[in-house]
Amino acid sequence: MAGDYIAIDWGTTNRRAWRMSAGGIPDEVAKDARGILSLTPEDYPSEISALRERLGDLPVIAAGMVGSNRGWREVPYVDAPADIADLARGTLELADFGVRLIPGVALRSAGRADVMRGEEVQVLGAIAAGLAPDDALFCQPGTHNKWIATADGRVSDIATALTGELFALLRGHGILAGMLDGDVADGAPFRDGLSRGAGARDLTVALFEVRARVLLGRLAPADAAAFASGVLIGADVGSRDDLAGREVQLLAGGALADLYAAAITHAGGRPVTLDSERAFAAGIHRLWELTQ
Repeated sequence: MAGDYIAIDWGTTNRRAWRMSAGGIPDEVAKDARGILSLTPEDYPSEISALRERLGDLPVIAAGMVGSNRGWREVPYVDAPADIADLARGTLELADFGVRLIPGVALRSAGRADVMRGEEVQVLGAIAAGLAPDDALFCQPGTHNKWIATADGRVSDIATALTGELFALLRGHGILAGMLDGDVADGAPFRDGLSRGAGARDLTVALFEVRARVLLGRLAPADAAAFASGVLIGADVGSRDDLAGREVQLLAGGALADLYAAAITHAGGRPVTLDSERAFAAGIHRLWELTQ
């Protein structure tokens, strides 16, 4: 169908691609582990060709880490505050390949710096689709949890926490390795961890306490991972002083969304779970329209 295109959310470890209709409706989807860490810049033309063989010989628009300095071509960040029109103006067109790469957003405020690539499409897409208000606080859990504030439909603030990455590092290396192999789910051990981590000014002490509690019989070995996860997520969520009574737009699904919903509620916030794929589809389609 004329007007169809391929939209890609190209992350660090994973990739999701959709055949999109001219009206912005996702159709066929391809999901795999071909994130940027598994590729070199020379690999991308063949990757695009392979996606076209699966989804159709169509133009492509891609967001995420593919436009980073570790991706295919670096696309300069647009500065916050930024709206979807600012992203469209910063798009890089690779005409030889029929591909457009979307920029990320940078925070360069005095005293603090932050960046993101890909999350802004979901946030602004959620607003464009009417899933979230123009003025909102978003939480996007993942390896690097993002807190994103919007004002008047523009990304105004970004704060990135290494929560998921720290948990993975603790699980695989150091003194806690071997203790954190149990399941992580919302339950009493996780809630205990939330309470210990919330507002903790001694996070490193709290993390060593995982080991001490197990050794002293105060924490079952099978519950150590859930407790440690609670400490980290509790510290992440508890670091914010603006959650009490506030609605938080949670752009996530599955078990991780459940954990962050519990933590946000524990901190006095009101989590509202949004469909992240629907938000991405709305955002990328608006960008597609603006870049034609």
